[in-house]
Amino acid sequence: MIAYKDILAAYNRYVDTYRGEDGKLPEMMQLKLVHTAHVVDNARKIVAGEAFDADLAEAGAIAALLHDTGRYEQLKRYNTFRDADSVDHAVLSHEIVSQKGWVEDKAILDAVLFHNRRELPEGLDARTLYLSHLVRDADKLDIFRIIESLIGEGEAWRTDRRAFWNLAVEGDPNEAVVQAIEGKRSVDYKDVKTLADFVLIQVGWMISGIYFATARRLVRERGHLEFRRSFMKKLTCSPAIDRLCDMAGRELAI
Repeated sequence: MIAYKDILAAYNRYVDTYRGEDGKLPEMMQLKLVHTAHVVDNARKIVAGEAFDADLAEAGAIAALLHDTGRYEQLKRYNTFRDADSVDHAVLSHEIVSQKGWVEDKAILDAVLFHNRRELPEGLDARTLYLSHLVRDADKLDIFRIIESLIGEGEAWRTDRRAFWNLAVEGDPNEAVVQAIEGKRSVDYKDVKTLADFVLIQVGWMISGIYFATARRLVRERGHLEFRRSFMKKLTCSPAIDRLCDMAGRELAI
């Protein structure tokens, strides 16, 4: 299998085609480049903790690197990262990586394709299953970081809600969202009405969407659950917040 360092060089050359005359990427593309580096780092931490063999570890790093390849073209074409308003970025990533011929390993390509699915397809072979779960876990870990960075220490999130789908700031979580999370089911995005719903989706990931024990440990060590519990209590007094966060805490400890 081709080495990660060679794929990284090809990937960076591709990203460079989106730079302006000043050599800089547009701000949102730069954020995706940084995100990708964090996802690769998370993937490496997970494979070390799970003691993957060398071949699977290298494949995992490559899949993590390539998972969002389509984001640059998505932003160029549609000026948005919201798939519902443009294109499924995982499908576009898979198409671009396949066309470039950077890798021929179907398990890596499938991990790229499946990384944003609500549920993985049934019947996957063990290699594809592990790589897919690895990218999904590593991606979620960095999404937790990004959301916390966007919220920050101030109150700007109350007025600039573009990153949060322009949802209503105040308001109790939708009961349909609460029931889906308690039932360990995927949340239907049409039921997401408030910022509390948006954050609870991530709590739901902690309950039933994190596959590897090492990833759950990293969630605990980084305080992602506690951050969300505290933040949501600024938005609502709903008892569902503590109930679901307590449930997530129990699952993360497994």
